[in-house]
Amino acid sequence: MNKPFNVIVVGEINVDLIFNEVESFPEVGKEKLAEKMTLTLGSSAAIFACNLSALGMSVSFIGKIGNDIFGHFCKEQLEQKGVDTSMLIMSNELKTGATAVLNFDEDRANVTYQGAMKNLCIDDITKEMLKKADHLHFSSYFLQPGFKNDAGKLFKMANECGLSTSFDMQWDPTEKWDLDYKAVLPFVDIFLPNETELLKLTGKLSIEAAIEHIKDIAKSIIVKLGNKGSLSYCNGKTILKPAFLNNKVVDAIGAGDSFNAGFIYKFLKEAPVEACQTFGNLMGAVSTTAAGGTSAFTDLKTTLKIAKEKFDYEG
Repeated sequence: MNKPFNVIVVGEINVDLIFNEVESFPEVGKEKLAEKMTLTLGSSAAIFACNLSALGMSVSFIGKIGNDIFGHFCKEQLEQKGVDTSMLIMSNELKTGATAVLNFDEDRANVTYQGAMKNLCIDDITKEMLKKADHLHFSSYFLQPGFKNDAGKLFKMANECGLSTSFDMQWDPTEKWDLDYKAVLPFVDIFLPNETELLKLTGKLSIEAAIEHIKDIAKSIIVKLGNKGSLSYCNGKTILKPAFLNNKVVDAIGAGDSFNAGFIYKFLKEAPVEACQTFGNLMGAVSTTAAGGTSAFTDLKTTLKIAKEKFDYEG
């Protein structure tokens, strides 16, 4: 019997207020100007869900928002991208999270109010919910204290329900990197850190040393390298795939999440890891052609058209 969804995404959801073409970095007591501003759906998990849905996968989202203007905006944006919101939790007591994003070329500075996302926890998720999908993706562990010490339980529960799993822990704003990865990674099929996050988590100075440190407990390690592409370690084999470079980057918001969407899209179609990496790199590059993390993704045909025109990709 076919399940209702290919993927269930568990994670944070908020709005992004994005300032582009900022004249210089803000200083206390001074006002700076930005030439452009965009209000869009933010958060790693929501961007991943939207872009994976745009590629043609059936996706449902589990997260927590407030019953407010931003919350309704987030829900509408998910639904416009074809993401199922029947398991989205809307609270009358909590406010929806928001992030102010200041873009400087390919880098950015963020300030986030966590809001309702802080309150999502393992008790909000049941096996009956997970059994509706083939795959579970969980993102932004450090922004969701409700999952502290429980991320491993979530992935274990997904394994018991027969789901494959992926995990992007994202950046730790406290920079303590307090994640018991030995209790989490054995239940994760695809671990998706970027280079800096992997080094911070393991306390190592090189990717090679970091992979060596966790390779016996992690099934597949996929490291995002920005404009250097991506590196994978699977079944004892290391593969480096170059990036698709965009010489006219609008912004890099959601590029890593778009990589995740491209990788998991191919993974669920049982493609080899090299093909998953290549498509992940491509989707990360496509993301940089428009403002915000989801603007470049409408449907698979249009996305592949952008890939052909901008990056000469034939897929």
